[in-house]
Amino acid sequence: MTTTGEDHIGAGGGPWWWPRWRSALLDISLAAASAAECAADGVQFSRDAGLPVPVGTLFGLFAGVTLLLRRKWPIAVVLVSIAITPAQMGFLMGVVGLYTLAASELPRRIIGALAGMSFVGMFIVTYVRAHQGLVRGDLSIAGGFIPFLSVTTALGLTAPPVLLGMYVGARRRLMESLRERAHSLERELMLLAERAEERAEWARNEERRRIAREMHDVVAHRVSLMVVHAAALQAVARKDPEKAVKNAALVGDMGRQALTELREMLGVLRSDEAAPVRPARAAAPPAEPATAAVALVPVVEDSAEGPCLAALEELVGQSAAAGMVVNLSVEGDTRSYTPQVEQTAYRVVQEALTNVHKHAAGAKTHVRLAHRSEEIAMQVENEPPPEPGPTAAVRLPSGGNGLVGMKERVSALGGVFVSGPTDAGGFRVSAVIPAQAA
Repeated sequence: MTTTGEDHIGAGGGPWWWPRWRSALLDISLAAASAAECAADGVQFSRDAGLPVPVGTLFGLFAGVTLLLRRKWPIAVVLVSIAITPAQMGFLMGVVGLYTLAASELPRRIIGALAGMSFVGMFIVTYVRAHQGLVRGDLSIAGGFIPFLSVTTALGLTAPPVLLGMYVGARRRLMESLRERAHSLERELMLLAERAEERAEWARNEERRRIAREMHDVVAHRVSLMVVHAAALQAVARKDPEKAVKNAALVGDMGRQALTELREMLGVLRSDEAAPVRPARAAAPPAEPATAAVALVPVVEDSAEGPCLAALEELVGQSAAAGMVVNLSVEGDTRSYTPQVEQTAYRVVQEALTNVHKHAAGAKTHVRLAHRSEEIAMQVENEPPPEPGPTAAVRLPSGGNGLVGMKERVSALGGVFVSGPTDAGGFRVSAVIPAQAA
């Protein structure tokens, strides 16, 4: 089926090959008018050809009805109009057929060839009829005017429908192209909206994981030390009151430090510069902007005054005060790094010491820190735990997130994290972080 550039509705929009009922009614009306015209012209044709009048009338009637096929087979309609041109009938069919042909999506060479054939046929018929009329005396014009009359008539019946059809077809194709482009843009916008929602969800999840790591690192270490000191306090409360008082003071210091760090973190999360954090009971809107969620990550990281490597010696001292045999060794020239690097290095050592308190209480531990040209390396290794002592009954809960959090922190800075048991029965945590001096 040859299309004419019109909008095509889905199957069932109109009868047979018509896209709409309105188009079918229009073509039926045009075919009826063409059939009436050809039937009327058939009377004169039958007289000129010496045929019975009913034969000429039926011939014109059937030829005119061909216009019904203009949308499905426009080439056939134009060829029929050219074929009946010598009989001086089918002028409406020729005009409508050329218009439909020019408005279709057929190649231009076919449209040009058929339009040229129609022009030549109309020119020859007009020239012959005008010459015969001049000979019979029916026309009172000069003989040199006949070619001009023939050309004018042929152009008038072929050029306007062809030009109008080409304009309408081009306009329809342009509208279809614009409509398709609009649909494509709409699909792209929907895809971008879905991706933005995915990025926002990813940013929210990433921020939740980051906050969970911070809370875990801040709470787990301090509370672990508090539990160890509380167990020691319970063991020596009656035997050594002075040591019990000292342990109680240490527990208080640990609690105050944990509260201070938690207060600083919550203060950053509640600050006006950070993105608003909704309560857990509130339902977040489905299309929350991605920029708000993404912006929360750097604001919290940069604004929080976290620990630094300068406090590493104090951290090791707190573990030693809790009864751990721990030594710290530093290699290389000490220098300052960016806050993210120093916080990550500190948190790795802190979490590794917390794991020793939880899983190998009393084990001798070695903390090594190496300052290199373009990186900083740290290692926390503990020996096998000794025989159970008086505080062996103290069992610290473990959520299994410590090693995961350390690896996430180091990987986020492009570093390498390795952990696992040693051949001697202890456990080793190692991390290397690429670092630029601050």
